[in-house]
Amino acid sequence: MSTLLINQPKYAWLKELGLSEDNDGVYNGNWGGKGEVITSYCPANNEPIARVRQATMAEYEETVQKLRDAWKVWADIPAPKRGEIVRQIGDALRKKIKVLGSLVSLEMGKIYVEGVGEVQEYVDVCDYAVGLSRMIGGPVLPSERPGHALIEMWNPVGLVGIITAFNFPVAVYGWNNAIALICGNVCLCWIVLSCVRACSNRIVAEVLEQNNLPGAICSMTCGGADIGTAMSKDERVDLVSFTGSTHVGKMVAMLVQERFGRNLLELGGNNAIIVFEDADLNLVVPSAVFASVGTAGQRCTTTRRLMLHGSIHDVVVERVAKAYKQVRIGDPWDPSTMYGPLHTKQAVDQYLAAIEQAKQQGGTVVCGGKVMDRPGNYVEPTIITGLAHDAPIVHTETFVPILYVLKFQTEEEAFAWNNEVKQGLSSSIFTKDMGRVFRWLGTGSYI
Repeated sequence: MSTLLINQPKYAWLKELGLSEDNDGVYNGNWGGKGEVITSYCPANNEPIARVRQATMAEYEETVQKLRDAWKVWADIPAPKRGEIVRQIGDALRKKIKVLGSLVSLEMGKIYVEGVGEVQEYVDVCDYAVGLSRMIGGPVLPSERPGHALIEMWNPVGLVGIITAFNFPVAVYGWNNAIALICGNVCLCWIVLSCVRACSNRIVAEVLEQNNLPGAICSMTCGGADIGTAMSKDERVDLVSFTGSTHVGKMVAMLVQERFGRNLLELGGNNAIIVFEDADLNLVVPSAVFASVGTAGQRCTTTRRLMLHGSIHDVVVERVAKAYKQVRIGDPWDPSTMYGPLHTKQAVDQYLAAIEQAKQQGGTVVCGGKVMDRPGNYVEPTIITGLAHDAPIVHTETFVPILYVLKFQTEEEAFAWNNEVKQGLSSSIFTKDMGRVFRWLGTGSYI
């Protein structure tokens, strides 16, 4: 009997998404995959879910050619009619939102409500894109020449390559896909391995096929780094949109820039919460907990640095640590769970390595710091105090649930420390002093 989760009665719902034991990792109007067969594992128990056949370089070449041909059809369709197709995609996703969200939870490890919420983000951006499809237009401007006028028109970019991240396999693709489509572009998604990506692409493909449109308009290739590198170097790919780590983002940007191509980069973050002595701690504590342990620290917007004024440092640390111990940890698909596993065993190793580095650099673990004794990739959400603001580990974006607590004395210190890291994104401030808020807004901070 197969040990794959898909064959267990408890997970029979997976077949509602068209998932099977062996799944095609290539779609370009036709399903395929002649490359290496990779198994997807559930991070909550490290049991195999199903297998995906990856793309070969020959299949990548075939897919790009089909995309270029499909673009000639898609770009010629009026924008409002493209918007109608995107509306249908959103409606199709709505019908599968719970079951697809459950698969996100099963394969990525985020809690069920976040899995469903991620699919909802794709639906929401489809709704937004539909309205946008009737607003794409340029002004008619007066010319300096008598009897002439200037018309501004928007043209599609062409083929958009989308490299998605493991932590948001549906939403990141959706943000890119829906907007690109209504603008007249075709999309090629690349991801190393994802049953979620294959299933959500199947939903999109069915809408295209029902409207007698080339399925290649929304193509997909699951594959290794060779596929991602080829896409980045490929002059036929007019724009590469990458979401992921800063390290890999730099490599993608360099490959794209070598050919004078265009790219969009949504990279990591090293986000801070700055708490002043006048802050409402009843608001600070739950906000800090949610921001630091949500998705088990695997969000680019996760709070990794908690900066506390010296006068309130000890009391806030005590209250946040107490709240950490009340976080419900368990199976991500259990509705009562607030905190699930890390995505891979490698992430667990990174967690342990970061804690060891923090200790060596002067940090003290006041909460958590251990791998949990249970199946899956579970680690304790962790709080570390005593580190210098410029400690190397504090400046490193480690995609795990570790919160570094720093003590500051002056406003100038706090603002400077916030901005000294290389990765900004979603830092925030807690204070009742509106003058301070406006000074914060003027420091070049990443809000």
